[in-house]
Amino acid sequence: MLFNSLSFAVFLPVVFGLYWMLQRKNLVYQNILLLLSSYYFYGSWNVRFLGLIVLSSGVDYVIGRALGREENPRIRKLLLGVSIAVNIGLLAFFKYMNFFLESFMELGNSLGFQMAFVPWNIILPVGISFYTFQTLSYTIDIYRGKLQPIQDPISFFAFVAFFPQLVAGPIERARDLLPQFLKKREFDSDFATEGLQLILWGLFKKIVIADQIATYINPVFADVEAYSGIPLILASLGFSILIYCDFSGYSDIAIGTARLFGFRLTINFRAPYFASSIREFWNRWHISLFSWFRDYIYFPLGGSRVRRGKWVFNILLVFGVSGLWHGAAFTFIAFGLVHGLLYLGEWKINQLFPQKRRLTPWINGLVTFVLVVLSWVLFRSESMADALYIYRHLPQGLWEQLTQPDVFLDAISAGFFTIREGIYIWASLAVFVLFEVKMKSGDPTEYFRSLSRSRRWSVVYVLTGWILMFGAYEKVQEFIYFQF
Repeated sequence: MLFNSLSFAVFLPVVFGLYWMLQRKNLVYQNILLLLSSYYFYGSWNVRFLGLIVLSSGVDYVIGRALGREENPRIRKLLLGVSIAVNIGLLAFFKYMNFFLESFMELGNSLGFQMAFVPWNIILPVGISFYTFQTLSYTIDIYRGKLQPIQDPISFFAFVAFFPQLVAGPIERARDLLPQFLKKREFDSDFATEGLQLILWGLFKKIVIADQIATYINPVFADVEAYSGIPLILASLGFSILIYCDFSGYSDIAIGTARLFGFRLTINFRAPYFASSIREFWNRWHISLFSWFRDYIYFPLGGSRVRRGKWVFNILLVFGVSGLWHGAAFTFIAFGLVHGLLYLGEWKINQLFPQKRRLTPWINGLVTFVLVVLSWVLFRSESMADALYIYRHLPQGLWEQLTQPDVFLDAISAGFFTIREGIYIWASLAVFVLFEVKMKSGDPTEYFRSLSRSRRWSVVYVLTGWILMFGAYEKVQEFIYFQF
């Protein structure tokens, strides 16, 4: 069930109405409704996947309670190890088994063995990367003494399966979200209104921007060798906008939907393309994931409080793992490692040339944006060969395309099939950029709050009208991060 589907447009009001009808009942009734609704929401993709999320929830609920009772350090480590093994084991099997087998076969063949790779027929469960990290935060924090185990299984299972953020985050820490299931929730019209505003902005980014752009750039990435120069540049730039609008659009809808039910989720994006450094970019992009890796991998390895060589290793490991988290492909690993190298290179340049920091923010921001756009080529390409082809052919024929009007129009039409469609998408992008600049803090609700009542309603009407007029309804696509 997609946020941008008719079925969700029916599902959400029904659950919302039933949920607040139960407000005067015992809190457990609301949590039961959320649990059942979340399982229905998740099961609408493939009901067989429900068994995995129930298994993961059950294992960590039992281990969490055992950790709360146990004082023997060795047994506590064993319990935590079981939790990590079960969760990471399930994730590794469903997400990486074919990748590991194929890599092993290729290594064997390179050593002279004749090994044929036959892919296993494994379906990747939607959202497994997200809820796995969410449940792991629970057992790890109990082990560290930062969280007390919960006794109420309904609340815990609802926390793991909470449908607004189940499939693609934000990845919530147990210590932040779980307590919200344990306290009575009162309907707050202002809070709910903020939720609707977030949903509206998220739908605009997904339906008007991301889904439209996908139609234009997917043919380019599907056959990169047919293009050079401007089409490849537009496709690379277009994907950078697409992935931001698609993923942050999902996060906004998820956060807004949660607010309709009285829950506050983590802001997952804060205008990342306004960052003036790679470090700042990752403090603004997919915040819940980056902070998870920081707290549960980087800091336990010693963070920056280690010798220089170990610190470099820690940075590359975290970024490499973050790339692998996105998918079982060398392009994703390369994407992560490239960002790790950019992070380290930026740190070194700042040391050698401290005056660089005195450059105007827009210069640093432009350089950062170009580097991020180029790195997205690795993320989007079907293979490393395609990515390398794009990098080599970005400048090819560019001078001719820019100086000859007929060649320029042909190059533009290769990415934007008709002049009319091009006008629609460029006009929509202008509206998007205008609001992004206004919402520079990264939290749309702060922007809406700053407006007078009349201006606030004007913005709502503009966004709603634009969605109805220019939404890509005939081209509805899944959110990109569903595959991760």
